[in-house]
Amino acid sequence: MKIAVTGAFSYSGKYITKRFLARGEEVITLTGHPNRPDPFGGKVKAYPLDFDEAGMTRSLQGVDVLVNTYWVRFDKGENTQPRAVENTRKLVNAAKAAGVKRIVHISIANPSADSHLPYYWGKAANEKTIMDSGMSYAILRPTVLVGNNEDILINNIAYLLRRFPIFFIPGDGSYGIQPVYVEDLADLAVEGVYSKENYVIDAVGPDAYTFKELVQLIGEKIGAKRPVISVPPRLALLTAQFLSLFVRDVILTPEEVEGLMANLLVSKESARGKTAFKDWLEANKDIVGTKYASELKRHY
Repeated sequence: MKIAVTGAFSYSGKYITKRFLARGEEVITLTGHPNRPDPFGGKVKAYPLDFDEAGMTRSLQGVDVLVNTYWVRFDKGENTQPRAVENTRKLVNAAKAAGVKRIVHISIANPSADSHLPYYWGKAANEKTIMDSGMSYAILRPTVLVGNNEDILINNIAYLLRRFPIFFIPGDGSYGIQPVYVEDLADLAVEGVYSKENYVIDAVGPDAYTFKELVQLIGEKIGAKRPVISVPPRLALLTAQFLSLFVRDVILTPEEVEGLMANLLVSKESARGKTAFKDWLEANKDIVGTKYASELKRHY
């Protein structure tokens, strides 16, 4: 089988690609970062993810399945979430024109066409594009990824706990969060590639917490127990924006605060991930948060 993975040199795409190479499959990648270090020693041929439909169609010739991890976390310049919806449509059109038979798409838990949050209505729009394409599909809806100290949210919570005497949380922290281990997501993606069925499933881990419980657990495990102080959401966001100046990144966006507080990072379905967050944290407590994970450095 020939499989194309968008972002095979990045985060989730890297773990998905490892599995297919281990199975002896041919893997190519479409990437917007051709100069990023290749973790596969030249085994994965790279093509541009430039959203030129004709060019992407040529790149995808002979591909059986496309695994799509592409999205943008926040707007920056012309790289916006509405633009990402249009870019995804172009990618799907190119895949169909190239004769790709199936798409495995990484979405997000709780997308909604009725949401006023671009992240969530954009993800819903992408899902509709795929379901309307006529190709077979598996759509996976993770909440927040954790693993191998490359994730953004969990790692950077630990980073801040290690360096500051207090930790602000928006509101009372009673809203939920249900992380999924990146390796478990990769396993589900592999299942999606080899399946013949069309389906949409949540991809979440087996343990869920309130956000306050999660922050406290991280602090306890890494030896950095701090007072976790509830503040108005606007103050928490302003604090994050102030700290962003020093790490030269975007730590938190208003949309992320609103989505978190609306309980959009938990699932109503049974957990399909097998790795408990508390177990992962125990195994990685000495290294998680020792370095800051920058979204801007990773993608811009």
